[in-house]
Amino acid sequence: MTPRQAVCLVGGRGSRLGLLTEATPKPLLDVGGRPFLDYLIHEARRFGLERMLLLAGHNGGEIIRHYADKTVGGLSIGVIAEATPAGTAGALVNAAAELDPTFFLVNGDSFFDFNWLSLATVLDHDDWTMHAALARDIRGDRYGRVETTGNRISRFLPKGVSDLPINAGIYLVRRRLLERIRTTPCSLEDDILPSLAADGELLGYPARGAFIDIGVPHDFDRGQWAMQQYMCRPAAFLDRDGVINHDDNYVHRREQVRWIDGAIDAIRWLNDEGYYVFAVTNQAGVAHGYYAEDDVNSLHAWMQNELRSSGAHIDGFEYCPYHPEGKIARYRRRSELRKPGPGMLLKLQKDWDTDVASSFMIGDRDIDMQAATAAGVAGYKFPGGNLLDFVKAHVPERRKNPAAD
Repeated sequence: MTPRQAVCLVGGRGSRLGLLTEATPKPLLDVGGRPFLDYLIHEARRFGLERMLLLAGHNGGEIIRHYADKTVGGLSIGVIAEATPAGTAGALVNAAAELDPTFFLVNGDSFFDFNWLSLATVLDHDDWTMHAALARDIRGDRYGRVETTGNRISRFLPKGVSDLPINAGIYLVRRRLLERIRTTPCSLEDDILPSLAADGELLGYPARGAFIDIGVPHDFDRGQWAMQQYMCRPAAFLDRDGVINHDDNYVHRREQVRWIDGAIDAIRWLNDEGYYVFAVTNQAGVAHGYYAEDDVNSLHAWMQNELRSSGAHIDGFEYCPYHPEGKIARYRRRSELRKPGPGMLLKLQKDWDTDVASSFMIGDRDIDMQAATAAGVAGYKFPGGNLLDFVKAHVPERRKNPAAD
């Protein structure tokens, strides 16, 4: 099963930022108008994770005060604060009882704009303990570099100018990693990762995307404008029946779903290229009494699980249960949510920070194109066939020149 837990290391002192972190934990510093940690919580939530565990250290009480026992969009947050400094690996030992068998691990002071779920496509294999995200095309001489052989990290190189990728600070981890942490304090970066690489148990996944480390003063300053820019992504609005799955007459049960050829791969491609992906679907079957809203939501949850197992996800499902000729009285009305109205697209644009000018809609009917026009986005009518091929023919790649410094 695709992991449901993220663990975030938020215990560092942030000494390079001087007085800024004297009383405030580094992940709580204001970056672009919000605590930096909020960006990581946003990412964990949109990739479908259900629980996030914050491993706090320096000024851990502030982390507890801001986040303990909160829920953000279905993501529940817990905090464990260490009594004495244990290092980045030691913090995992302190939290051992709360760790899932497989979980995502992220640094609380860095951000890498890539598809976390791409790390989980190796879950069917047991010949690894950690799978690390590697950021490609990052310029500058202030980062250590990573050398790979095939899909495995072979060694870590010191700082210096290089065309090799850097460790982006996001990992998929098997809990058996704890067996390697024999004493504390213990550093994940210095003590554990090199030995994992030497034993062939450390996979690396190179990806393109914007990277920022707010523990470095230059990046902290850059983050004040860059993080808002990174969060404003173009959106891919996809009709469901006829684009994601075949339109087989009021589909509302999982056994009815026949995926369009290339649909899962197309969604994964859009995820990897940095688009928000939304499904927008008329569900008049609710108004006609053929099925209930709970059936729609259950089907969408199942579809999301199927997508996640292939490294893909949909950021949000929107559906319209209304129809002016519906049998069920409370659903019998006109609604701007119902395509060709733009209501579902406009709602998603409001709820998510989308780059409208670069967004688009893919549908298989004229009403989808009309909804796209009314919402101010491009419309591409899908004639059938392979959705991935169609997407690649109409949608530009975004990862050619990621923001890097």
